[in-house]
Amino acid sequence: MFAQIKNKIERELVAFVGEIDRAYSLSRLSPLLFKSIKDFVLRDGKRVRPILFVIGYLGFAKRTAPGLYTSALSIELLHDFMLVHDDIIDKSDMRRGKPSMHAMLDGHLKKLKNCKFNGQDLSIVVGDVMYAMAIRAFLSVRENMERKEAALKRFIEAAIYTGSGEFLELLYGTNDIGRIAREDIYKVYDYKTAYYTFACPLATGAILAGAPPKQVKVLSDYGMYVGRAFQIADDILGMFSGERKIGKSALTDLKEAKKTVLIWYAYRNAVRENKSMINRILSKKDANKNDLLVMRRIIRESGALDYARNEVRRLLKRSQEMMSSSGMKPQYKTFLKGYARRILTM
Repeated sequence: MFAQIKNKIERELVAFVGEIDRAYSLSRLSPLLFKSIKDFVLRDGKRVRPILFVIGYLGFAKRTAPGLYTSALSIELLHDFMLVHDDIIDKSDMRRGKPSMHAMLDGHLKKLKNCKFNGQDLSIVVGDVMYAMAIRAFLSVRENMERKEAALKRFIEAAIYTGSGEFLELLYGTNDIGRIAREDIYKVYDYKTAYYTFACPLATGAILAGAPPKQVKVLSDYGMYVGRAFQIADDILGMFSGERKIGKSALTDLKEAKKTVLIWYAYRNAVRENKSMINRILSKKDANKNDLLVMRRIIRESGALDYARNEVRRLLKRSQEMMSSSGMKPQYKTFLKGYARRILTM
């Protein structure tokens, strides 16, 4: 089921990029703008968000509405828009194993003389165009107008909440790790990752299909549990995996002094010497590979890695319990339970 839906989404994505060009003549207006967008959005990706959008819809719909798969692209394009801006904030030059948007555009601008702006400036604008593309994609589905409006409002919530989560994360980055509570970290996880990656796509699809509010809430709650667990698992991956596996530098989060559950637990359970080391690394302007190795050691010694893995298992179990109470069609319910196990089993 996953592969079948993903293949449809991939075809729709290629077709939609062409549709946007025909509608707005982007390739004639600015070949660089169109090429940059096309290159970025068509890169290999998991397409988790649009797949869950479709699953949420099919789990309750009596039929498949025309334009459903194009509409599902909205949440993927929202994701791309956020990645472009996120890479600027994180000063990351890699995304999905290739140059980030601003790095690509910096490469182009090197050919120009007397340029008073950089790739980051252009990327902000490219991201804005992607967001507009996301709204257009959403409107493609031909469904009941009241449900469509309600689903669009839920989609817009994702943009608002994710931006709010990013805002909080940046502000928390200025705080000493000793002043950050676990609830603060989970608030960022919930708003920045869980809601728009899992809860919103599922709930939006279900609303569009006419699912009862109680069932929409079940799906949304399931998504929040899975999303929080997914972010913890991603933190583990980011801290302990190499650049080739995660598609960006393993130092990115450390350089940004991001407060993760791994680091939070490690600090609270480390010996005094290691607490001082954590503070020193997080306060550095440019953490290096040796800092990463030291942080990995402290995380292991403090029991933080085991704690994080247990949290993933606990949240996975809770999500499975939540899904058991869902009234969606059995095959899609079974798929979601299996999908959560597949991406979170550690």
